[in-house]
Amino acid sequence: MGSIIKIRVNGELHTIETEPNKTLMWVLRRKLGLTGTKSACERGDCGLCTVLLDDDPVKSCLILAVEASGRSVTTIEGIAKDGVLSPIQTKLIEHGALQCGFCTPAVVLAGEALLRRNPAPTREDVIEAIEGVLCRCTGYRQIVDAVLDASKTRGLVSPRPRAIEF
Repeated sequence: MGSIIKIRVNGELHTIETEPNKTLMWVLRRKLGLTGTKSACERGDCGLCTVLLDDDPVKSCLILAVEASGRSVTTIEGIAKDGVLSPIQTKLIEHGALQCGFCTPAVVLAGEALLRRNPAPTREDVIEAIEGVLCRCTGYRQIVDAVLDASKTRGLVSPRPRAIEF
């Protein structure tokens, strides 16, 4: 028997029927088609399924969808505004902190959560904020530098680059 949940995702309210054992990640990907939330280890080890739950970064593979009922979720699809990338997204590109891109949504959301609560983080703050997200391609120096650089431009909207839709 399914459960009905109400959840605000990227600012839009959804009423969803789901089984009580389905994770938030499963609902986001399968019910809402938000595939920017990556499915990888499904054990909470890699952090690639990170989303913001009421502005806090969480591993969506470890959260039951029913636990998110009545709450607000932000996925990578909710970060760019009107097709304009956020400062973190822009700085990740500028710093060459992207390669395969599989970890990028989680990195962006972890960085976004940090800058929302601490607009002037230290290098150590950034390292702590992203430590739960595994990246096998870039190493972390470029990612840390990009988040620190984004903190300097917080609130500024860059007219480039445009978000890419697949």
